[in-house]
Amino acid sequence: MPTPRGVRRLLTVLVLLALLASGAGIAATWPSAADLPDASVAYTGAQTVRGEVVAVRARECRGELAEERLPDGTLPRVVPCPEADVRVDGDAAAGEVTTVTVPQAVHAGGLRAGDGVVLLEFPAADGQPATRVWQDVDRRWSLAVVVGVFVLLTVLVGRRRGAAALLGLGLGGAAVAWYVLPALLAGRDPVVVSLSAATAVMGVVLYVTHGISTRTTAAYLGTLAGLAVTAGFAVLAVDATGLRGLSDEESYTVSVLTGAVDLRGVVLAGTLVAALGLLNDVTITQASAVWELRAADPRAGFRTLLSAGMRVGRDHLASTVYTVAFAYAGAALPSLLLLRLYAQPLGEVLTSAVIAEELVRTAVGGSALAVTVPVTTALAAAAIGARGGPAVSPR
Repeated sequence: MPTPRGVRRLLTVLVLLALLASGAGIAATWPSAADLPDASVAYTGAQTVRGEVVAVRARECRGELAEERLPDGTLPRVVPCPEADVRVDGDAAAGEVTTVTVPQAVHAGGLRAGDGVVLLEFPAADGQPATRVWQDVDRRWSLAVVVGVFVLLTVLVGRRRGAAALLGLGLGGAAVAWYVLPALLAGRDPVVVSLSAATAVMGVVLYVTHGISTRTTAAYLGTLAGLAVTAGFAVLAVDATGLRGLSDEESYTVSVLTGAVDLRGVVLAGTLVAALGLLNDVTITQASAVWELRAADPRAGFRTLLSAGMRVGRDHLASTVYTVAFAYAGAALPSLLLLRLYAQPLGEVLTSAVIAEELVRTAVGGSALAVTVPVTTALAAAAIGARGGPAVSPR
């Protein structure tokens, strides 16, 4: 469907300005090697070795660690300390059997003989012999199968667009790995980093996946509007609720190893990255809905398309909000179980750092959606309905 030349030019200028601003943000925050903290000293000399479990034994030992304390604050007399005999692979120690303590959660999950595992080996030093400790389950092949099935089904069903979506997924992952993470470790502004990366990545992903068109441009600009709302609201919400990113062991470890990373910034960046896929899903759907409405009624003008598109958008908004809430609840389920075991009052549970972080993400994402839906619908309706006939009253 034709779009007025003036509308196309205006949308093109807006997209180019957004991409230029993104490029400037990336250039200004690009980290150099000297800016990155060196946390590798914590693992100097250690290397991973792989092996196969030969035997597993259930064993008990004395409770001594702080994390083993019971809800009443006391240490248990005995705690589970299962062990596994592992036959090591590799050139130097092939066939050697070593015994390691296994995390109780892994043992309870069904670790058995024949399973592949990964150990961390520390070399001999200061008169102490070399030691090996548990690191993780070896899931290389099983994970490759799961990802392979996902890729195959995506390409078979989505065809060209499915392949393009996978390419976009790879580009997004590369941007996070090679720019966002190093920039955050270097102490760059998390909002500028996240917005710059998101703007650039979505500018590539959307057009590669859905083609260069006015419809894609409307979705892209709607996504940028949602990201701007997400950034502003996230800063206010994170500061107001006092979230500092110390709610889990991984965040605390990052803080200890680097000594310089602003974990508040990590929370902000995580909120923006999490909102990106959510906003993209809504914007491309809304733009497509407006285009289909215009195809069904070629005489529909701006008001008709906006009204009908918003009816679709309200349903989409309502379903997406609780979908996001359930997704965040699922991610925080282990923490919810722990809080339930400690039998804390509901008010304390909801305001704890772990739950408050998920509540803030849900509230920020929902607020961004509430703005993104009408903005994207209006952009699409204005672009495609500019030459429509008289408005038709919606049924």
